[in-house]
Amino acid sequence: MKKCVTFGEIMLRLATPGYQRFEQSNSFEATFGGGEANVAVSLANFGLDAAFVTTLPANDIADSAIKELLGLGVDTSFINRGGERIGIYFLEAGASQRASKVVYDRAHSSVSTADATSYDWKKIFEGASWFHWTGITPALGDKAAEATLEAAKTAKEMGLTVSCDLNFRKKLWTPEKANEVMSELVKYVDVCIGNEEDAEKVFGIKAGTTDVTSGHLDHEHYISVARKLIEKFPNLKKVSITLRESISASRNGWAAMIYADDMPTFSRKYDITIVDRVGGGDSFAGGLIYGMMAGKNDEDALNYAVAASCLKHTISGDYNRVSVEEVERLAGGDASGRVQR
Repeated sequence: MKKCVTFGEIMLRLATPGYQRFEQSNSFEATFGGGEANVAVSLANFGLDAAFVTTLPANDIADSAIKELLGLGVDTSFINRGGERIGIYFLEAGASQRASKVVYDRAHSSVSTADATSYDWKKIFEGASWFHWTGITPALGDKAAEATLEAAKTAKEMGLTVSCDLNFRKKLWTPEKANEVMSELVKYVDVCIGNEEDAEKVFGIKAGTTDVTSGHLDHEHYISVARKLIEKFPNLKKVSITLRESISASRNGWAAMIYADDMPTFSRKYDITIVDRVGGGDSFAGGLIYGMMAGKNDEDALNYAVAASCLKHTISGDYNRVSVEEVERLAGGDASGRVQR
């Protein structure tokens, strides 16, 4: 079985019930999630050997996070225990024209304060063929950035394919700091994933005059973004850009592009009625990695990834709890939603 390793932060997710606002709710629904953990869950669901690496405190809440990952088939044997706390994020789900809100409480979390030397990357990467990280992890602080860089360098030395989802988070760092740190990290990346805001905020590469709120995207602008990323980082073999048309918080157009060998490929587009948008990009990354690891060509891997992410938008929680069969059915054109008996 092919093995993929992901590295990042898993958090306690506290969401208001239904579509209640923070000020309305007197309770929260407690689950777990985080970019790289979400990708690991997707890959495990698809039948791959997926290992998630992080640092968590030695307490009952962190134990619960690990047990849930284990129950979903993720290898947690390389999770370090130490530090003071697990990060938390609070979620208020939006609807119609009201946007969702996220409030972070993750400062001084265990993974952000762990020394880079606490991870034995050569041991962790034994038998692995793929390493995935996101721009969220180095944004947690200098120690997390150092650990990510050491991981990416070691992965490349050991012959792994390295992928990165740029995932710019303005609540974690500035565009200037992101550019400084990510410019070094992306030198060790083979497959870069992102959207138009990521490319602009992190590297100053803008998708022309495109407007995601208009309901229409100009494909030529996205081809230009991908081409400029590869010009800036010649080590990149593929660039994939998600194309989200934000019609409202409840309805999005959803598609993606992959650019490789100076050739763009676009997926089919889905009109999604959203149940839970959080984790949508991670489910796309997980689908794309699975497709490539399974030997699919760029077009088939892309369509698999978009279909996987389309389905995730209908599932509450961070994790994409779908099977290969379900994704393949949708990618093959069955978007009817008919009861499967």
